[in-house]
Amino acid sequence: MRGDDEAEFRAFFERHYAELARFAHLLSGEPEAADDLAADAMVALWHRWDRVRGADRPLAYARGVVAHLVRSRIRGAVRERRRIALFWDRRSEHVDDPDVPAVLDVRTALRALPFRKRACVVLRHAFDLSERDTALALGISVGTVKSQTSKGMAELQRLLGTRAASELAGRRA
Repeated sequence: MRGDDEAEFRAFFERHYAELARFAHLLSGEPEAADDLAADAMVALWHRWDRVRGADRPLAYARGVVAHLVRSRIRGAVRERRRIALFWDRRSEHVDDPDVPAVLDVRTALRALPFRKRACVVLRHAFDLSERDTALALGISVGTVKSQTSKGMAELQRLLGTRAASELAGRRA
């Protein structure tokens, strides 16, 4: 790579790394993994820097990489939990009712949402992205963003209560 490519990537990194780490944290719910996920995304972006910088919206491309990495991490964790559950098969310890005090926390409530709903809610409300920018970041249609955000907010309202969910969404008008 040429020196100006390195300088351009370094500037991109310095401008957007913290935001991508915050995005990874909100999507994954794992603050200790957020830096690793953002760093892995930056490595992937560096390897495809010609494609990234040629994109209409490099930051949207970067968010898409982070979302993909988080999704892969979550899927891996789910597979691992299933393997452990099959191995131990402790049905007597199963609890059907959720821990109500725990779901009052916004991060806990976000983790309860399916990935796509969570990603749409986080990008629209925490990052204040437009529906179009959210669609670009996630590689989905604007209509899907609208429906997933609406369904995600309805689920958060159910988990958090009307007032808390309204305050969360109050940042977007």
